[in-house]
Amino acid sequence: MSQPLVHPSSIVEPGARLGDGVRVGPFCWIGEDVEVGEGTVFGPHCTVQGPTRIGPRNRFVGHVAVGGDPQDKKYRGERVELVIGEGNTFREFVTLNRGTGEGGGCTRIGDRNWLLAYTHIAHDCIVGNDCVFSNNATLAGHVTVGDHVILSGFAGVHQFCRIGAHAFIGMGAFVNGDVPPFVMVAQEGYSRPRGINAEGLKRRGFDAHRIAAIKRAYRALYVSQGPQEEARERLSALAGESADVRELLDFIEAGERPLLR
Repeated sequence: MSQPLVHPSSIVEPGARLGDGVRVGPFCWIGEDVEVGEGTVFGPHCTVQGPTRIGPRNRFVGHVAVGGDPQDKKYRGERVELVIGEGNTFREFVTLNRGTGEGGGCTRIGDRNWLLAYTHIAHDCIVGNDCVFSNNATLAGHVTVGDHVILSGFAGVHQFCRIGAHAFIGMGAFVNGDVPPFVMVAQEGYSRPRGINAEGLKRRGFDAHRIAAIKRAYRALYVSQGPQEEARERLSALAGESADVRELLDFIEAGERPLLR
């Protein structure tokens, strides 16, 4: 690999570490206590504040600001960090904040995610792998997002909520409760579940048998009448025959916030 290439107009502070093949475009600032993995590229006007750890082969298109102080009044300057995996794309004006001392101390982004223009991820969030956040999608603090999740444009997620793997959040939806895996959410006044993300599951190789089991679980949880405890009993019976339903049930049982309904 080649040595890092830094445009003359950019500033890389002492203490920053750039891996092989890193390219830093014009008018960037990379602070101390920042580590950048090999092959990562920064377009113009990017800002990285530490402590931040960035894995290999990430792409910051331009005007991206990552590693900033958490936007939390309780933050008192304690050492907190941002950790980014590998192969992610961050489009124009994406903002990522570091964690807080009371929230675990770390904001964490996985691998191969696409974060489109003006996406914001707040302090102490955890984002999995292979997610797509469309323009202006926003996570408040302490949100956990599973793998293969899609947030459409202008979607917003309330603090401390969880979004399970393979969920789909529709355009402009405001999420104020946990969203189980595989579920699709759409806006109508307050956002609510609208079925499972069947098309997304097909694209990821889920066969008809798996999708049918997830549909049965969704009907048990959201369509059938009766208290939620009865729905959990039905899910428990279905989980014996489907690992996907077991994943959905485990997600529900681990939650502290109510489900989005």
